Amino acid sequence: MSAQPAPTPAPTPGSPPGSPPASTPAPSGAPQAAERRRARYAAELAEGTDHFHEPRRADCPWCGSTRLRTRLRAPDLLQGKPGTFVVDECGSCAHAFQNPRLTAEGLAFYHRDLHEGHLDEIAALAERALGARGRRRHLRATARAMLSFPEPESWLDVGTGHAHFPETAKEVFAYTSFDGLDPTPRVTRARAAGRVEEAYIGRLTSPEITTRLRARYDVVSMLHHLEHTPDPREELRAALTALRPGGHLLLELPDPQSVFATLLGKWWLPYGQPRHLHLIPLPNLRTELESQGCTIVTVDRRASHVPHDLAGALSLGLTRALPEPDAPWRAAPPGEFQRRLRAVLLAASTPLVAAAATLDHTLAPLLRRTRFSNTYRVIARRN
Repeated sequence: MSAQPAPTPAPTPGSPPGSPPASTPAPSGAPQAAERRRARYAAELAEGTDHFHEPRRADCPWCGSTRLRTRLRAPDLLQGKPGTFVVDECGSCAHAFQNPRLTAEGLAFYHRDLHEGHLDEIAALAERALGARGRRRHLRATARAMLSFPEPESWLDVGTGHAHFPETAKEVFAYTSFDGLDPTPRVTRARAAGRVEEAYIGRLTSPEITTRLRARYDVVSMLHHLEHTPDPREELRAALTALRPGGHLLLELPDPQSVFATLLGKWWLPYGQPRHLHLIPLPNLRTELESQGCTIVTVDRRASHVPHDLAGALSLGLTRALPEPDAPWRAAPPGEFQRRLRAVLLAASTPLVAAAATLDHTLAPLLRRTRFSNTYRVIARRN
C-alpha cells in the first residue's frame, strides 16, 4: 500500500454536501456489467456467508475477560446482503464488539457497492433521516469545539470519506491546511473538489503511511471512525504518532450506553452491522488514551448528540421491508411491476420519515442532557 498522496482524478460535477449519490444515465454496457456483478455475487455466496467470518473469540478484545453475553443479533439492514451478525458485550468492561468478526474479505464484501451509487433510494432515506442542513450544523459545531486551542497549522481527518468535515471546518479555521485519509477513492474526489489539500488512500496503521505522516499534524480528527477499525487501540497509537507533541486528537464515537441503544435494539442506527466492529464505552476510551500518554482536555455528551435515532430506525425498517430488488446480490432482476410498486411505497414513506426527523430535532435539546444522548466527543492532548 503506497503512502504517497493519491493521484487527483479528473474533476466531475459535484453535488451539495451531504446529498445522496445522484443517479446517472446507464452506459451502453450497463446490462452486461450488471450481469457480471450478479454473477460475481452468486459465486461468492454459493457457499453461504460463514467463510466471511473469523472464528468466534471467547474473550473480550479490550480487557481479556471471558464474561461475554450476546447483546444483539442483526442482519445487514442497510444493504440487505445475506448474513446474520452478533454483537457481544463484555461483562467486565462493557466493551461491545462484533463476534465472530468479519475477515478482511468479509469487510470488503459488505462494503462493496455501499458508496458506488447502486443504493440511491436507500441513500435518500438515510439523508431524510439525518438531514443535510442538520449534518452541516453538527460538523461546524464539532470544528468549533477546537476554537479554545491555538489555531492549528495542519489538520488530518481520518476516515474522511468525501471530506465534508474538512470542507466545513475550513469555514472556522480559514488558515489551516486540511488533509484527508480514507480507505476508499472518495478522498481523491474530495481533493479534486478542493475539500482537502492532500489525499491519502489506505489505513492510518499502514507502516508506510504511519512513517510518512509522523509528527506532521497539530490536530488529528476521527469522527465516527474508530468503530469501523479492526483494532481501535492500534488506530489510536497511529493517530498519536501523526500528531506533533502538544497536538490534539479530536474523537467522536457512538455511545453504546445510550438508552436508545437498548430501546431500539437492532434498529439503532449506530449499531451499524455488519460494518461497525467495536462500540467503545467512554470510560474505556479515556483510560486507553491516558495509558498512551494523553491528557483528556474535554469530554462532551451534549453538543455531540446527533438527532437521528427515530428517523434512522424508521429508515432502516423501511429499507428492510422494501429492499432494493435490483441489487446485484439478489438472484434475479425485478420486473417492471415490482419497480413501480416499490417506488410508490417509498414515496409514501417520505412524510413518515420527515415526521420522525422533526420529532428527533424537537426532542434533541432535552435528550442531549440525558442518557439518551447517542454520541460522545473527546479532545485529548498528546503529551
